[in-house]
Amino acid sequence: MDTLAVVMEQPQRLALSRLALDPAGDADVVVDIAYSGISTGTERLLWTGRMPPFPGLGYPLVPGYESVGRISAAGPQSGRQVGETVFVPGAKCYGEVRGLFGGAAARVVVPGARVLPLPEGLEEQGVLLALAATAWHVTGGDAAAQPELIVGHGVLGRLLARVAVALGASPTVWETNPARAEGAEGYRVVSPADDGRMDYHRICDVSGDSGLLDSLIGRLAPGGEVVLAGFYDQPLHFDFPPAFMREARIRVAAEFRPADLTEVTRMIAEDRLDLSGLITHRVAAPEAATAYETAFGDAACLKMVLDWRTCQ
Repeated sequence: MDTLAVVMEQPQRLALSRLALDPAGDADVVVDIAYSGISTGTERLLWTGRMPPFPGLGYPLVPGYESVGRISAAGPQSGRQVGETVFVPGAKCYGEVRGLFGGAAARVVVPGARVLPLPEGLEEQGVLLALAATAWHVTGGDAAAQPELIVGHGVLGRLLARVAVALGASPTVWETNPARAEGAEGYRVVSPADDGRMDYHRICDVSGDSGLLDSLIGRLAPGGEVVLAGFYDQPLHFDFPPAFMREARIRVAAEFRPADLTEVTRMIAEDRLDLSGLITHRVAAPEAATAYETAFGDAACLKMVLDWRTCQ
């Protein structure tokens, strides 16, 4: 088998290439991808060449960890069935071409245990499951630990806020770009300059801005916590005395786990978490080069989706 795939040949050089696929084993499934999302965090760093040292990093590579498709073949030990619509959080099936994270392709071979069946009718919005699971992972669903302040009103910031609202909280979200200030439901979006509060107990930063830590610590109540849930390409520093005086805590939220995917999928199926309004741009996969430029350069683009349905 082979497939069309987005290949970052080197920083800022992207191609749509046909790649040979590794043979499927008894525990594997073959998934024909319908949609894949473009991450404006990690994929932007891969595109610019600013990704910090990361396991498996190297070019050429196939990016993408936000894919949805239908199983076209299932091994006897895969635990899955032909015809299931599933979420695919990436794949490593391209021989010498690295899969980092490997989901931006028309077809993938992946262990059946790695894919997640989608609720009926989710389809395109299923590409948002990775970010929804990342938002859930920040607090593990603990209603008492939801952030009071979220920094950044991109897709991840919005999902963090929606999860918090679903669990009974009403956070404040900081956003400096007026183009991204709209769309709040159950929470408020303000510019940092218009927020005079200095006693937040729980702040979650998803901006990826390595220079914000001091200002966030300055907004904490005594014993407060800053959670770093973005991805940072520069070292983070902070001035010690203000953190010492507040006995501040700084925590890093790692990537989502399978259990996080399961939990947010349940919330979506129960209509407790809404994914609408987050996908703003859609482009046919053969126009991937243009899609990546838009995703990384247009502030109005919250989530760009590549449509692979004509590329099988």
